[in-house]
Amino acid sequence: MDVSVVLPVFNEEDNLQPLHAELSAALRGLKRRYEIIFVDDGSSDRSLDVLQELLKKDAHLRIIEFRRNFGQTAALAAGFDHARGDIVITLDADRQNDPKDIPTLIAKLEEGYDLVNGWRFSRKDPFLSRKLPSRIANWIISAATDVKLHDYGCTLKAFTKEVAKNISLYGEMHRFIPAIASWMGVRIAEVKVNHRPRVSGTSKYGISRTLRVVLDLMTVKFLLSYSARPLQFFGMIGLLSGSLGILLSIWMTIQRLFFDIALADRPLLLLAVLLIFIGLQFITFGLLGELQTRIYYEAQDKPVYAVRQVFERSAAKRAPVKRAVSKAKKTTRS
Repeated sequence: MDVSVVLPVFNEEDNLQPLHAELSAALRGLKRRYEIIFVDDGSSDRSLDVLQELLKKDAHLRIIEFRRNFGQTAALAAGFDHARGDIVITLDADRQNDPKDIPTLIAKLEEGYDLVNGWRFSRKDPFLSRKLPSRIANWIISAATDVKLHDYGCTLKAFTKEVAKNISLYGEMHRFIPAIASWMGVRIAEVKVNHRPRVSGTSKYGISRTLRVVLDLMTVKFLLSYSARPLQFFGMIGLLSGSLGILLSIWMTIQRLFFDIALADRPLLLLAVLLIFIGLQFITFGLLGELQTRIYYEAQDKPVYAVRQVFERSAAKRAPVKRAVSKAKKTTRS
C-alpha cells in the first residue's frame, strides 16, 4: 500500500458521500495504491450506515467502529495503528479540509521531510470564537515546544509510515502531534492549504477547549523536556524552595541570637519551615519519578533514542572479515 488516508468521523452523515467522492478523485489522480480509513468515533447519527453503503461500492474503504465516543485523538491513534500505507494522510470529515491538497502534501513530504503540516492560511471560521483563540494557542505552543508552526490545529497532515507508527497518542494530544513527533528528530515542513466553510453539520470545537489546550500543553512540555529526567524538574523546584526556607531560618536565627528578636509570634518562621518541607517533598517526587522512569524503560525494553537510518557496508564485503576474525579466535584457543 502506498497511501493511507485516515479520517475521524463523529456525526457527519451529510458530509460523507460528497467527501468520499472528492477523496476518491484526488487519490485516483496520484496513480498509487491507496486506502481510505474512516474511524467512526461513536456517532449517534447515520454516519456508520452511510459508510457501510460506501463500502459496498468502493473496495478502497476500511471502517473502524468505536464502541463509544473516545475523541479525535483516539480515532487518529486507531487509524495510525491500522494504516498500511508508506504515507499516511489525516484530515477532518467535515469537508473543510480540501482533498485536492493531498498531492501537494505528498510532494512536499517526498522532498525529504518526515511530517508535513497543513496551514489554513485563509481560514473560513468565525474570528472571535475560532481564529483568535487558535492564533493565541499556536503562538503559545510554538514558544513552549520550540516547534514553530502557524497552525497546530489543522488536521490535514502527511506522515511517513515510520513517524505515524511511532507516535503515542492519548488524552487530547492530537493537536500537539508535530511537537510530540519532534522528540524523534523528525524533519517538519508546513504548506499552505485550502480551507473551506462548513456546509453541513455542526462544529465540535469551541472556545471552551482553550483551557484544556493549556493543560495539555503543560503535559507535552513536561514529556518533551523532562520525561526521562524528572529529578531535574522537581529537584530544581525543591532546591529553590528549600534554599529559600533555609536562608530565612538562618536570618531569623541571627535575629534571635544577636538582636534579641522573638520568633514565637512571627509568621515568617512558619513560612521558612513550610518552604523547607516543600523543598524536601519536591526532591522526593523527583527521586520517585527517576525510579519510575527506570522501571518504565527497563521493563518495556524501550529505547531512549530514535534512529533515522543505519549506514553500513554490504554483507558481501563484510563476510571475509568475519571469517578471518573467526579463524584467528580458533587459533588463539588452540
